[in-house]
Amino acid sequence: MTLQIKLILAAVIAALAFSAGWVVKGWQASKTIAELRAEQAQGTATRAEAARADEANTAQLESKHAQDTIYNADRLANLKTGIDVDVRAELARAERLHRDTDSRSATYRAQAQADAAARRDLADKAAALDRQLAEGLSVVASLGGDLKRRDAEVAALCDQVNIERRLSGDDSDLACSR
Repeated sequence: MTLQIKLILAAVIAALAFSAGWVVKGWQASKTIAELRAEQAQGTATRAEAARADEANTAQLESKHAQDTIYNADRLANLKTGIDVDVRAELARAERLHRDTDSRSATYRAQAQADAAARRDLADKAAALDRQLAEGLSVVASLGGDLKRRDAEVAALCDQVNIERRLSGDDSDLACSR
């Protein structure tokens, strides 16, 4: 063999070795790319599952918040309705007493005319006290209703604060308890 053939043969062998190395490096690079893509897909799947779990938890919290708010508003409306009915009944009773004041005053005066002047003064005082009683009952009924409404509103507001705090996940610091 001649030197020229040996050189050509050596060049061909070197080219084949280089090509084989190039193919092996290509396989290794393909494997590395496939592993990176698998890791990236796993990370994306993990983040998607975490986002889905967070959305489900948020939806559950929002649903509970809405239910609690509706319940609280309904309860307050029912309390106010009951209080208003009680106040109207008390005001009607006070009105009846007030209307009957005149007839009671006439009775007291008829009794007083039959008695001495001292009894007449006593009847006027009794009539004045009767009117004051009727007016006082009206005031008491109205103020009692205002107080009951205020108490119901304060309780409902307190419950709403607790509901809002539960929405943020803080059950340890309640505004008030029953």
